Amino acid sequence: MAITKIPAAGFSDAVNFRNIIINGDMSIAQRGTSSSSVTSAAYRTVDRWYHNVTTMGTWTLSQSTDVPSGQGFAKSAKWDCTTADASPSGSDRIMFQQYIEGQNLQYLKKGTANAESLTASFWVKSNKTGTYIVEIRDVDNGRHISKSYTISSANTWEKKTVTFEGDTTGALDNDNSGSIRFNFWLGGSSAFTSGTLATSWSSYADANRAVGQVNLADSTSNEWYITGVQLEAGTAASDFEFLPTDVNLQRCQRYYQIIADRNQTNGRMAITCGAAINSANVYGAIQFVTPMRASATAISTSVSNAYRFLGDTQPTFDSILPDVTTDRGSRLTNGDSASVTAGKAYVFECELANSTLRYEAELWLIQLQKYMIFFQIILQLTK
Repeated sequence: MAITKIPAAGFSDAVNFRNIIINGDMSIAQRGTSSSSVTSAAYRTVDRWYHNVTTMGTWTLSQSTDVPSGQGFAKSAKWDCTTADASPSGSDRIMFQQYIEGQNLQYLKKGTANAESLTASFWVKSNKTGTYIVEIRDVDNGRHISKSYTISSANTWEKKTVTFEGDTTGALDNDNSGSIRFNFWLGGSSAFTSGTLATSWSSYADANRAVGQVNLADSTSNEWYITGVQLEAGTAASDFEFLPTDVNLQRCQRYYQIIADRNQTNGRMAITCGAAINSANVYGAIQFVTPMRASATAISTSVSNAYRFLGDTQPTFDSILPDVTTDRGSRLTNGDSASVTAGKAYVFECELANSTLRYEAELWLIQLQKYMIFFQIILQLTK
């Protein structure tokens, strides 16, 4: 029987995997289906989508079942304003973003005479009609382009299509860092709206990013829904590319994955096995479900005695400490002074309800690390 190989994320051809966006149908939500009282930027609810809230209102963010009828979608992403901000100032902004690796975009030939155009299509719904902005930001070269679309009918699902011409300036880095940010603007202060909208590729300028954008944060009655987001090479939009759930999940797990979650099991959950290398330390290795984009960050529960290495002496430890983490797995060491027996085997498990172990390798986290390193260098130079 012939085996069909699934292309890597970002691969594009005439039929399969043409959508650059991951989880454009909002069907995967490993972090949870709802997050309330949101006033800051973070990854929440639907996978791969970054909720950039910067001091502009308070929000409930959720994975919704409100979808356009007869289009094949089962989920959407929803923004619900719970505390208004009718007069944004400073760097206030609201964006729904996806960060995209440069190595997945090389076929666009950006920075050459043969640069490909990009077409975005999506279904959107809001009670607040008016002009909204979609932006592509090239982080590698400090460039961007913005296009507007109009929500014409309140509380009605509408399909929108916008096309961005190819950029002959600035090649994208061929690596696993975030080269492109695909941004849906939902509101911004005059710092982002006071210039002239950058409707063609140009050098990055804050004032030209979201000119004309309505303020979704100006009333607690405001809601915004989106699904079926597709970004593809070319000047025409094709039908949304539905992927099998397992394939979509695997693509999301490259950036975030759950190793163990006691909230989803009825008892203790064994994660891996380990061995005591001396009387104080047990080492165990976790292999990720799928290789992650880069060395991942462990997100573990801060509940006392949430985890333990279980063996003949049954020691209990307060926390897990990743000793070495790569893109393929993590080595754990108990980091505790409890007595164990050298040479004995132990099972590492989630012990208590609400204990979880997750790993994250999202692109925004890497960008933040780069900025922190940059500022550290500046501080050293100014001493």
